[in-house]
Amino acid sequence: MKESELITIDHLTKVYPTGTGGFKALKDINLTFRSGEFSGVVGPSGSGKTTLLNIIGTLDNPTEGKASILGRSVNALSSKDAARLRNHHIGFIFQTYNLLPVYTVYENVEFPLLLLDYSSDKREKMVMDALSWVNLTDKKDSRPSQLSGGESQRVAIARAIVKKPELILADEPTANLDAKNSYMILEIMVKMNQELGTTFIFSTHDDKVMKYLKRTISLEDGRVAGDEQAKA
Repeated sequence: MKESELITIDHLTKVYPTGTGGFKALKDINLTFRSGEFSGVVGPSGSGKTTLLNIIGTLDNPTEGKASILGRSVNALSSKDAARLRNHHIGFIFQTYNLLPVYTVYENVEFPLLLLDYSSDKREKMVMDALSWVNLTDKKDSRPSQLSGGESQRVAIARAIVKKPELILADEPTANLDAKNSYMILEIMVKMNQELGTTFIFSTHDDKVMKYLKRTISLEDGRVAGDEQAKA
């Protein structure tokens, strides 16, 4: 793996068992993602976007071929090693927010840090820094039920960035948001990418997201149908 290559995917195929033998969700995928990219995997529902992100995020394994994340082969990772890689180096943002309803905003953002070896003082600084990034320090004691959809997604972003991971995977992060909140979320992510060097990979079919992407990878029926860099 070259130094700037964060992810390499080589002849990757993913097959899910079905009653008729198997469904090929991904077919012979070859891709490389470099550190600091702001890229997206786009395509209609069922094209394989989420499956690809799940493999990159070590939540699933290839059936055939290889995927290497941060120099580690996904195929060779034990479940414990995969969890450790996610805990330290990968952040996730989902369309459904996945906030814990009984926890405050502060506690939701702090949650990933409880799996790591940080003191309470260090955790507090990291949480407040993350909330500052998304302009929600004034909501730290609120519960998810007291937040708007846009605020909830900003909490989810803070939770994803609190440990300053090298890679953030965002699966349809604007799907449940109106245009105003979508653009606010996207501007936050662009700023993180530019100022922190965080690598972003989106799964989306939202035109608003696509306008921000520096690289667009199109999937159709489980195959790469296009891979384009945005014009400067």
